[in-house]
Amino acid sequence: MSIRYGLLALLSRGPRHGYQLRQEFEASTGATWPLNIGQVYTTLSRLERDGLIRQGEADEQGRVVYEITEAGRAEVERWFGTPVTPADRPRDELVIKLAMAVATCPDALKVIQAQRTASMRAMQELTRAKRDTASPAQRLVLDSMIFQVEAEQRWLDHCEAVLREEQS
Repeated sequence: MSIRYGLLALLSRGPRHGYQLRQEFEASTGATWPLNIGQVYTTLSRLERDGLIRQGEADEQGRVVYEITEAGRAEVERWFGTPVTPADRPRDELVIKLAMAVATCPDALKVIQAQRTASMRAMQELTRAKRDTASPAQRLVLDSMIFQVEAEQRWLDHCEAVLREEQS
């Protein structure tokens, strides 16, 4: 997901200033995708340039408030209506790392084991974080991350089986 669409989605709920958008973005993603305020304002400038948002009145503290345009609403609806495909996520560092380990490392099984250990630690941390959150949006983000780690564990098991089969 790009920051662009996340900010548009938040603005579809009503006008907000940059710091509100940053806080709500991080809260919605369970702080798994922290933003710096420069990213927010750079993205807001591009959205305004593209006619998807406009500057509204300043709030009581003088902060510029942004609001979504009809073109922006249509863009958010299009984004929500378009499924994400694996082709939209072509790079996975772990896949590349293991492919390189198999191609170049005499003991790729050690790389797999190190990753398995790190993944189990991540699973424990994510499970604790999920237990400590009340926000449905944050729980969904954490659920997704937990499911990804579970899938990673299954894939690591498969990689190990393939390598052991090749060695015998």
